[in-house]
Amino acid sequence: MNIVEPIRNKKDLKKIEKILKQQGLRDLVFFVIGTNCGLRISDILNLNVGNVKNKSYINLIEKKTGKPKRFPINTKLKPLLDKFTQGREDSEPLFLSRFHNRMERTQCYRIINSACEKAGVDYKVGTHTLRKTFGYHHYQKFKDVAVLQKIFNHYSPQVTLRYIGIDQDMIDNSYNNFIL
Repeated sequence: MNIVEPIRNKKDLKKIEKILKQQGLRDLVFFVIGTNCGLRISDILNLNVGNVKNKSYINLIEKKTGKPKRFPINTKLKPLLDKFTQGREDSEPLFLSRFHNRMERTQCYRIINSACEKAGVDYKVGTHTLRKTFGYHHYQKFKDVAVLQKIFNHYSPQVTLRYIGIDQDMIDNSYNNFIL
C-alpha cells in the first residue's frame, strides 16, 4: 500500500504554490482548493464554475459519502476563484484539461508530483496529499481533532490523527528524543 504524506513544511507549500502559479492559474487554484478546503480530489474535479463563482460558500454533495458539505471560501481562495472564473459559464467544469474536457485525477497526480519534485519534496505525494496537508495544518493551528474529524467525516479521532500523519510525527519524536 502506497501511503502519501501531507506537506508539513510551510516553506515547501510556498515553493510548490510558486511553481504552480508559473505553470498557470488552473494548477494553482486546484492545489489551493485542496490545501485550504480539505476536499477529496474527486470532489474538487466535480466542481463547476457555478459552484464557486460569486459565492461565499461552497456547497456540494461528497462523491464518496453522498453527504452534503458546506464551507466558506477563505480569503486566500476567494480572489483566485474570482480571477479564475471571470468570463466563464456557470455550467462549465471548473477545471478543464487542455482538450477542454473535465480534468482527470491522473492529470492532477502528475501536476502535483512534478511540482513537488521541482520544489525538492522527497517523500511520497499524490492527489490525497492536498487533503492530508489541509488536515495536518488545521490540526497544528487549532489542535482540535474533533472538528477535523467532523470535517473529514471520520468515525474516530484516532483515524483522523493517523490519516494526517500526526501519529507518525509523535512516534518519530519519541524515538528522536529517547536516548539511553
